[in-house]
Amino acid sequence: MTPHGETASPVVLYVCADRAPGSPGAATQRAQTEGQAFAQERGLTIAEVVTDTYGEPDPAHRKGWRHVRRLVQTGNVTAVLVRWPSAIAPESAHELRHRETAWLHDRGVCVRYTWAPLSSVSDEPGDPARRCPDL
Repeated sequence: MTPHGETASPVVLYVCADRAPGSPGAATQRAQTEGQAFAQERGLTIAEVVTDTYGEPDPAHRKGWRHVRRLVQTGNVTAVLVRWPSAIAPESAHELRHRETAWLHDRGVCVRYTWAPLSSVSDEPGDPARRCPDL
């Protein structure tokens, strides 16, 4: 529930942290715990936790990110929570990250970072589509 007694709109927690496929490791566990705490502190409802193995720079080539896009297309997701920008795409492929955040914005969905030093930042610094309201 939000402070006004309304049900919070659902968000997706996207985790792309571990390099080895299979069972989640410490990095995935840390990102999930952090994301859940971030959501709880803000009264957000995590509709689904979606994970990918870190390493593929283009999010469009990752099964989990493609699932995030399908969830967004339903119109029932207001934000995608990620630990930090490189979970979407590494700095060496920052244009792919901008492409994906712009795609989300075009559908009314914003990106929020859950890692404490970035948690007050919405989307990418310098991103013209940076219009994510405080959640």
